Amino acid sequence: MFEHKQQPGIEARIKAKAAELGFVACGIARADAAPLTALRLRQWLDEGRHGGMIWMEERAHQRGSPAGLWPDVRSVIALGMSYAPAADPLRLAAAGEIGRISVYAQGGDYHDVVKKALKALGRWLAQEAGCDLKVFVDTAPVMEKPLSEAAGLGWQGKHTNLVSRDSGSWLFLGAIYTTLDLTPDTPGRDTCGSCDACQRACPTDAFPAPYRLDARRCISYLTIEHAGPIPDEFRASLGNRIYGCDDCLSVCPWNKFAASAAANMAFHPRAELTAPALADLLALDDAGFRQVFAGSPIKRIGRNRMVRNAAIAAGNSGSRALLPVLERLRDDADAVVAEAAAWAIGRLTRV
Repeated sequence: MFEHKQQPGIEARIKAKAAELGFVACGIARADAAPLTALRLRQWLDEGRHGGMIWMEERAHQRGSPAGLWPDVRSVIALGMSYAPAADPLRLAAAGEIGRISVYAQGGDYHDVVKKALKALGRWLAQEAGCDLKVFVDTAPVMEKPLSEAAGLGWQGKHTNLVSRDSGSWLFLGAIYTTLDLTPDTPGRDTCGSCDACQRACPTDAFPAPYRLDARRCISYLTIEHAGPIPDEFRASLGNRIYGCDDCLSVCPWNKFAASAAANMAFHPRAELTAPALADLLALDDAGFRQVFAGSPIKRIGRNRMVRNAAIAAGNSGSRALLPVLERLRDDADAVVAEAAAWAIGRLTRV
């Protein structure tokens, strides 16, 4: 471990450097600043609300606290990068033959963009302060949301996502664990009040109570993480959503402060992902899928899951024009895709 001394004003310099690298939010917390995280995670897992996300269970001991992952950590630098949309995410709700993709996935892959900036900040901090550190984005066993709340970036709203007074709900989160003893910021304060817009907006009733999420009912989970057939009870509620869902985020009143001008250019939507035609998605083979979604976070779900989602959306579209391409999928090599296509055909031809 490096020997280090805390430098006067290093916290302000960290925040200035973070802003220079494209982060719109930066805050600092002690490594033990979110003590209830492990208990709440354990309860969520014991209730089975993580569904098939087995990795949440397997590394729960590391997720519960920063020290569980890295015993030497003393401070956490929480960071947020904006992907605030310029257009209303709900505008295509009634466009039956169009697939709706979550705002965060319409541009460049946030894993790459955020991690590159985090590494640059980490290199700078190591040189400036002579410390050990580790950087994390999403895929590591790190509970970014409670840590970000502890660091003053915002608070976890009733939809369980972070809400910022300045950036609303549209923040990609990252974290730097460091051996530095940094002066912490004031934690975020819950300002949801009596508002329950996010709860009422959820198409599948995925919130058993405010601040609690049942991932098994969440459209984002069902279209991205869930590998098998989508349960019948949720299919109609998916509407034309083919990758993720923004409904609970979009209705949050705090988003009126999230200026789209603050969004990182890397996350500006690609034209082909803003309103893709279901007919085109249903016709994708593996090579076509990789070509269309190269450089996108969507690529990780693979062709079969995307076509499955598009088939369910086609069944909800009311458009018999999609029947020919669905018929070709009846005998798809992937049994889940074939079943989804058969379901869609039945729904569109039902008298």
